[in-house]
Parts: sequence; structure tokens; C-alpha cells
Amino acid sequence: MSELQPSLYDDAIGIIQSALRAAQPDEAVKKALKRFHVPEDGRVIVIAVGKAAWQMAETAVKELGGAVSGGIVITKYGHCNGAIPKLRIYEAGHPVPDANSFAAADAAVEAVKGLNSSDRVLFLVSGGGSALFERPLIPASELEDLTNQLLACGADIVEINTLRKRLSAVKGGKFALLCAPARVFSIILSDIIGDPLDMIASGPAYPDKSTCDQAFAVIRKYGLRVTERQKALFAQETPKHLDNIDTEIAGGVSQLCAAAAEKCKELGYEPRILTASLRCTARDAGSFLASIAQYHSDTERPLAFIAGGETVVELKGRGLGGRNQEIALAAAAGIEGLENTAVFSIGSDGTDGPTDAAGGFADSGTAGRLRERDMDLYAYLNDNDAYHALDAVGGLIKTGPTGTNVNDLSVVLIKPLAQS
Repeated sequence: MSELQPSLYDDAIGIIQSALRAAQPDEAVKKALKRFHVPEDGRVIVIAVGKAAWQMAETAVKELGGAVSGGIVITKYGHCNGAIPKLRIYEAGHPVPDANSFAAADAAVEAVKGLNSSDRVLFLVSGGGSALFERPLIPASELEDLTNQLLACGADIVEINTLRKRLSAVKGGKFALLCAPARVFSIILSDIIGDPLDMIASGPAYPDKSTCDQAFAVIRKYGLRVTERQKALFAQETPKHLDNIDTEIAGGVSQLCAAAAEKCKELGYEPRILTASLRCTARDAGSFLASIAQYHSDTERPLAFIAGGETVVELKGRGLGGRNQEIALAAAAGIEGLENTAVFSIGSDGTDGPTDAAGGFADSGTAGRLRERDMDLYAYLNDNDAYHALDAVGGLIKTGPTGTNVNDLSVVLIKPLAQS
């Protein structure tokens, strides 16, 4: 087959659009704000960090109006959609923090200085906050080196944040201490499986449950290169109790999966949510989804299998891609010849790895189209170069920044041959 299967591709785009609309933080923030009490005599300072920070902050300011005294928004480059009254907006580096990350964190810390017990800090948190909101206790070059090591070795986000929070002056509950005696009301858009509040954005305003022993275990597990200064910081415990915080989870990957299932049903598929906690290598996830497609290939009715979560990529090559693109390319080999089948996977924030794609799409013809171009699917997989492989056969999915970030969505679509 030389072309993408149009009905499956169109269905995939429709499912993605519906799921992303449902995952927008606007309504979730409005709902959470019903439990936020505006102080009669105090100030309200808004601090928003993460890939969805602009969207969350704009909603909060619209809802609270004149009650907001000021604040800071820190988001990823390209994720700001304009000015927000009374707030200063910073764009910064992700997944590796940069000078703008540090300057923005300094501005946020300055904004909460001198608050009293009548004041409130409205802290809006979404995925990506660990890199974007950073005040390092080590030189920036060391932080960049360790971050790159963690990204390359296949460490998951919990392991990464267990180390990050010990090297930072604002993570692991430390930002809440800087806000005291003012109370901090956090509204969190979760991008981590299971919604561990101390790990989302490395838990700036939540007691840290991780331990020094766990930090050293991560270092040993991946053979990380660390300095003596870093070792000393890993040996210092983080705050285990905070008495000035209130926390609300506003949304997560379960909502993303449920919205995808609803759209699949509307399109005529029988949806089945496999898990909202997919956690393995991207290559294994692609193979797993392909095996599901193989098992159900003789279906007499349209089926959709849905998985949410966050996989990891083991960087062994020098190519370009992201975990969702790698899922799609890995699945392509397993679904070759299943002409009624497609697999797609996207990051809900609209970015997948250091690319301009949100993820990838593969159908029964993807592997064959690559061979027609003398491109070896497995060579591209082994070089972690899913981007260029999928780009060559029209398999990239591009959404642009979405304004939300609640993990990844992977879907298998199967139609009876008569309907494909």
C-alpha cells in the first residue's frame, strides 16, 4: 500500500483533537478555584509553572479579576499566547533548564518575598515545571550534564525528579517554605502516572516523600557521573512536613483516555481502555500495541484500544525523535499487512522529544513505504531516528503547542476489512 489509509488517519486526527479539547485546563482550573478563598485583607500572588502555565494563569486571572495583585508565569518557549494582566511572563528551556529558567525562578521567589499570613499564593503547576522552574544549588553546567545523563539512560520521571529536587532551592517543598507564612493553594495538572504530588514539577509546594537512599539508588542503577558537591546535596533530606499548603489535582491522563474513548465510540469503534499507566520503553510499547492488533485482526466490528501513560526512550543512536514517534515506528513492523489497522501515539502537550511533532501514526503500509524508499525501519529505530522515518512516509502528527500536558495517548484502531 503506497498511501496512508485515509479513514484510519482521519479517525486518528479526530480522536486526538477531541481528547486534547477535553484535557484543556480551563474548566478544571475554574472548578478548582471554587475551593480557593480570596483573602479579605491580603494579596493574591499567582505563580504558574509548566507547559500549560499560560493557559492556567489566564483562566485564573479571568476568574479572580481584581483580586490578583501580581505574579509570574513560566512556560516553555513558544507556549505563550500573549500578555496576561498583572502577570510577568517568562519563556524558558525544556527539558534542560537554561538561563531563562533560572531568571524566571528568581523572579518568582522575589514575588513571594515579604508575604504575611493574610496573603495567598495561587500556585498553578503543570508538566515541564521541573526544568522551567529551577534555582540550582550547583553550577548550571553540572545541572545540564546530569539532566542529559538522566534523559539518555532511560530513567523515568520519578527517578529524574528524585534527584532534581535535591539539587534545587525551590523543589521538594522548598518553594512553599519560601512563601511562608502565606498559604499556598496549588492547582495541579498532572503529567505523572499515579499523580504523585511530590513528583509533579518536582513538588515545589508539597512534602517530599522520596529519600536520600532512593536518590543514591538511582545514581547506582544508571551509573551516573556525580560530583562530590552533588553527593553532599543528595545526602541532605528535603522537607517532610508543610503546614501552609492546600492542593487540588485539576486533571490527568485518565481524563485524556476517557475523552479518547468517547470519541472512538462516536466514530463507531468499541473502545477499550487498556491502562492509564503505561510505563516501559517506547519500543516495547509499540511492539505491545502491535501484538494487540495482531490478536484482534479478524474482528467483525471496529475496535479501539487506548493506553495512557509515559514511556521512555533508551538513547543509543544519534537520530531525531521522541517517545511517541518511536512507539509508532516500532508498531509499524508488527502491523505490516494488517490493512485494517493503525497505531498512533501523541504527547498531549504537542511536543514529542526535541522535535516539532506531537507524535506519530503508522498503518499496515508504513513498513512497506519505508522499504520502497530504501529505508530500513530497524536501522532508524536503532538510531532513535523515528522522526525522519515517519516524516518520509507522512506519519508525523503535528498539533503545535496545545495548552495542556497530561502525559501521552496511544491508540490502536482496527476496522473489519470491509470498512477499512
